[in-house]
Amino acid sequence: MLKYLAIFLAALLAAALLGLFAITWIESRQARQLAGKQPYVSPPTASRAAVVYFSRSGNTALAARHVARRLKAQLFTLEAPDYQLGTGGLAHALKDANALKEKPESLPGIIPRTIDLTPFDTVWLGSPVWLYSPAPPIWAFVEHNRFDGLHVVLFNTFNSHFGDEHIAALKTKVMAHGAKSFEHRYVLRGRMTRQLTPEQMLLAIDDEWFGPQAHP
Repeated sequence: MLKYLAIFLAALLAAALLGLFAITWIESRQARQLAGKQPYVSPPTASRAAVVYFSRSGNTALAARHVARRLKAQLFTLEAPDYQLGTGGLAHALKDANALKEKPESLPGIIPRTIDLTPFDTVWLGSPVWLYSPAPPIWAFVEHNRFDGLHVVLFNTFNSHFGDEHIAALKTKVMAHGAKSFEHRYVLRGRMTRQLTPEQMLLAIDDEWFGPQAHP
């Protein structure tokens, strides 16, 4: 009996490791494919909008560059060393996805930790969804920054679902940090093996977030 249990547990571990490697491979491939799409440099006379985002595999980064282009916004990238591409970063992401939000002191380190948002009227916060919640780095950014008098737009790209309770909790934290209003926008890309193409994702953003008139 113990022999069969050991075989079963070994098979489960092997399947889990295989899944991690498969997801890591897909993420790395996506990151390479998306890195050069729609490069963006914040204009010297940008609008009073800012786009702040965290991205692992590049999908949220592409969405953020697209939003910044539509708004002529200042673009800020958040780096989170704990969640670099690779199996180690993926394991950290899965472990931390919902474990850190109630413990601000345990939130991951991000670079930059703070941004002066006083020149802006609107701030868009971009994040992937991990286990139904915006990823920990965007929670860390909210924890360490003020949004006094700002309209804050959370935007997400995700594979399957998000939890309304997680969005509501982030809204509560943003509002407690001084925001005057909050809204949530998102685009469902689909499962990793059957996702929208980058072009389809950007068309969905234009249609659902900015209206058909956003098309060139």
